[in-house]
Amino acid sequence: MAWVRGAAPYIHAFRGKTFVVGFGGEVAGGELAQKLAYDCNLLAALGIRLVLVHGARPQIDAEIERRGLESRFHNGLRVTDPAALECVKSAMAVTRFEVEALLSQGLPNTPMAGSYMRVTGGNFITARPVGVVDGVDYQFTGAVRKIIADEINADLDQQNVVLITPLGVSPAGEIFNLCMEEVAEAVAVAVKAEKLIYLCDAPGLLDSDGELIESVTADEAQRHFDAGEGLTEDLHLYLPCAIRAVRKGVARSHLIDRDEDGGLLLEFFTHAGVGTVVSRDALFRLREAGIDDVAALVSLISPMEADGTLVRRGRELLEQEVERFTVVEHDGMLVGCAALYPFTEDNAAELACLAVVPEYRRAGLGDQLLKRIERRARMQRLERLFVLTTRTAHWFRERGFSEIGPETLPQRKRDLYNLQRRSKVFVKAL
Repeated sequence: MAWVRGAAPYIHAFRGKTFVVGFGGEVAGGELAQKLAYDCNLLAALGIRLVLVHGARPQIDAEIERRGLESRFHNGLRVTDPAALECVKSAMAVTRFEVEALLSQGLPNTPMAGSYMRVTGGNFITARPVGVVDGVDYQFTGAVRKIIADEINADLDQQNVVLITPLGVSPAGEIFNLCMEEVAEAVAVAVKAEKLIYLCDAPGLLDSDGELIESVTADEAQRHFDAGEGLTEDLHLYLPCAIRAVRKGVARSHLIDRDEDGGLLLEFFTHAGVGTVVSRDALFRLREAGIDDVAALVSLISPMEADGTLVRRGRELLEQEVERFTVVEHDGMLVGCAALYPFTEDNAAELACLAVVPEYRRAGLGDQLLKRIERRARMQRLERLFVLTTRTAHWFRERGFSEIGPETLPQRKRDLYNLQRRSKVFVKAL
């Protein structure tokens, strides 16, 4: 139940926004496609505008082999001669129809019971030839020249799901084989998508120890790519597109494990997510709180007030003292806060109400909030920062605080000291 309730803010935030989902032929065939269809059905039902871009590399390879031909690649890009182009058109058409069929289901006793997703497509892509590179003529391998964004948006306005096959035509009527990941990037930029999502062969971008990197800026992701760190076959293709997309105005790019059951839903409707999100700037934003944050602050700190970690504060008090709070935003959601209460007559200040939602307590947000509060105290020329705590004494000790007795508190604070809570007092020189 907590998972479902926690999804509500994201449902409100994403309704009416455009998501572009790119996936390869490995996803388009078999059980993976069935799960994707279920997830897309739910996203569409929640009011998200969906553009799906499918690939078909394994299907093309199989068709080339069936016809007794040989696949040719140069620098990871298929060389599409006239014979290979016929294989591409055949494999792409079959794959598209299979994906459309899955998206059109409505059988009872399935997650798509009673649904009807209208799936549309069209000649949205104008293409140009890649040409000759390193002496290799790519022939009918193409690159995106233009995306007809107005037509895609018109279909989305009609509550259709737009399914795009990575084939493009030139003004001369030639057909070109395009890369799925580049088409998805170009479409996301053209329609000003909120999110560009790639389903890939890894949990997301990995660090040098093989651990998942949950969020990364475009510049940091570029450094990982240049160093070749944590890159699988798919990530080598998709990550540069994800980086370029956010630099061109897409709000977020996501890299999600294609084998994760419900990965799209877990990534977008839970605090922690399951993949890697790439953003132009840092994903977490610290700022001072305003009156519009009061409701979110109440929701954030109430669980810790209920278990006794924090002193209970009423909404009216929060409204009066909201300017004392610093908050952390993640994707428009408040996930952490802390407050500063000056005692100028004693050249001291209290750090109070330091709270971070459980899903982000390993992200270093507590340290960021502490540094921000310390900086605010120094700007007021205060000399020491104290805190009262019942459960996190070790955390403050590790960050340079020393324990003192309650009798050393500023007089105004000492008068309010709750003997029943028996909070420990820690202080740090600024």
